[in-house]
Amino acid sequence: MKIAMLSRAPNLYSHKRLKDAALARGHEFDIINTTRCYMNIASRRPEIYYNSEKLPLYDAVIPRIGASVTFYGLAVLRQFEMMGVYPVNESVAIGRSRDKLRSMQLLARDGIGLPVTTFAHDPKQTEEVVKVAGGAPLVIKLLEGTQGIGVVLADTDRSAKSVIEAFRGVNINILVQEFIKEAGGTDIRAFVIGGKVVAAMKRTGADGDFRSNLHRGGSAAVIKISPEERSTAIRAAKSMGLNVCGVDMLRSNHGPVVMEVNSSPGLEGVEKATGKDIASMIIEHIEKNAIPGKTRTKGRG
Repeated sequence: MKIAMLSRAPNLYSHKRLKDAALARGHEFDIINTTRCYMNIASRRPEIYYNSEKLPLYDAVIPRIGASVTFYGLAVLRQFEMMGVYPVNESVAIGRSRDKLRSMQLLARDGIGLPVTTFAHDPKQTEEVVKVAGGAPLVIKLLEGTQGIGVVLADTDRSAKSVIEAFRGVNINILVQEFIKEAGGTDIRAFVIGGKVVAAMKRTGADGDFRSNLHRGGSAAVIKISPEERSTAIRAAKSMGLNVCGVDMLRSNHGPVVMEVNSSPGLEGVEKATGKDIASMIIEHIEKNAIPGKTRTKGRG
């Protein structure tokens, strides 16, 4: 098979692992810098150009699109979809997962456990927002934040109001969520491939940091998840429409609650914590599913 990966960082652990796994299984593998692509839009035969040359027709594409180039990256991915190339994750599904508000609304619609989450436009409604979320401590998140950036813990109602009013005063959209104290600064990442949880790890934040992101100094260890947590992760992936994703959950007093569904989860932490070859599992998923034109949305999202 001929596989392309959209990425601006070919030397990342995850991307090198995916390339090595594909080559080991006898496939061709090209890493394409997303922002260097340009497209012929007004053609009955969709085309993508890269470094002044028309790209060949691939069997599958692995989108590893950075958060800072989501808009353009999804446009390039849609073009691949319109050409009938099988995407590991479809553009519509990635767009859902990258929009924190939309993803929370979709998860809530499907009855998946969530922390109490509020959203408002008018800073004059700050007091009501804090009240609905259950009062301090509260977690305040930028809608566009990734890897723990743009996430603030407000310990008191007064500090929560100050942070909310500051963000809304400069027209920055935020979510306000209850703080799950009983999680103790740890979360669970369940790695889902093709509707199955293939690995899970517990992430613990660095000393003094309530965020458990590995990029922020957190640590990871293998964990055995409950049937309810497994079911929650699978349903969350299905809500987003993602074939491959990391579902981040907290253990609350009322069961697992989903914090985020990541469409481009890193492989390093989960592979090292669990000893599993996740990269090869992703390539195997492509081998089983990469049928020309199988994309559900065909770039129409």
